[in-house]
Amino acid sequence: MAEIKFEIMKTLGAISTSPKGWNKELNLISWNGKEPKYDLRDWAPDHSKMGKGVTLTDQELKALKDLLNSIE
Repeated sequence: MAEIKFEIMKTLGAISTSPKGWNKELNLISWNGKEPKYDLRDWAPDHSKMGKGVTLTDQELKALKDLLNSIE
């Protein structure tokens, strides 16, 4: 399996912490040297391991924000 390289360009914040200490975080991440995208996933406290997540472009993040703002 090919190694996945990533660089956390900016940490935007954590939205929750599991009992095991993992944080669900929103970060701006460059995957394999590509253009950074917004990324929401669980991370081990030292960022050595990660869970499954979702990556979003600027446009997708704005659409998600609009959708969340429309929820009452």
